[in-house]
Amino acid sequence: MKFVIQRVNHASVTVDGVITGQISKGLLVFIGVGQNDTKETADQFLKKMLGLRIFEDENGKTNRSISDVNGELLLVSQFTLYANCRKGNRPSFTDAGSPQLAEELYEYLISEAKKIVPVVQTGVFGADMKVDLQNDGPFTVILDHTAFASEK
Repeated sequence: MKFVIQRVNHASVTVDGVITGQISKGLLVFIGVGQNDTKETADQFLKKMLGLRIFEDENGKTNRSISDVNGELLLVSQFTLYANCRKGNRPSFTDAGSPQLAEELYEYLISEAKKIVPVVQTGVFGADMKVDLQNDGPFTVILDHTAFASEK
């Protein structure tokens, strides 16, 4: 699993000219699902993402999580996060999970996030989406399996 997390002042997703998801201050999260990902993987990533202290406190230090600032979430499925560009110039996506697995885990992440964050908006799985955002900072974090490697 891979998350690209952007701290935003506002963001929206449009499909066929219709806004399907829109948030104010919060996190825009692009979600890529890999072949071996499970609900346990999704739980681990969601917990880590929601706990990230990437919002500023009263002293300007990044010391607050999304819940500390009453932030909102916009979750967007993006299989291209699994692009492999090592060979040639055409990316390969063989490491991405199947559409069935990806949709199942994307929907699972949405349902679990809604249990914790009051405002959760989404894109449309598999659709051609247009994403508009104002990145705050800019502040972008990439969350992948290395975030969970054991410390030595």
